[in-house]
Amino acid sequence: MFTPLTIGLGAAALALALWCGIAALRGEPTKDRHFVGMAVVTALAVIQLAIGLFRLGAGDRPSGDTTAVFVSYLVTVPACVPLVAIVSLGERSRWGSATVAAGALVTAALQLRLHEVWGGGGG
Repeated sequence: MFTPLTIGLGAAALALALWCGIAALRGEPTKDRHFVGMAVVTALAVIQLAIGLFRLGAGDRPSGDTTAVFVSYLVTVPACVPLVAIVSLGERSRWGSATVAAGALVTAALQLRLHEVWGGGGG
């Protein structure tokens, strides 16, 4: 797909997971600054969704017969962090931060899977 964006999004998601994980260990709920980090990760995910859909529309396809799997991952990625952000708003304790950390880890793992399904290459 677009490897630099995939790596950047994965790294940003891991950084968010670490940041919110530390907040959870300190017993802190998510704060405004964490929501800024979530917005950055979400914006990168939406850009990735747009590029992925554009590439599919242009005729590029993932390796093998995995287009449906690829699209399902592609659509899931931008939803992960906003969903855990909503949960963290309702859970104003350390567990809200832990939930965001877990969602960010899922986002990073989905980046690996997207890269694998696309064929491990890309431009």
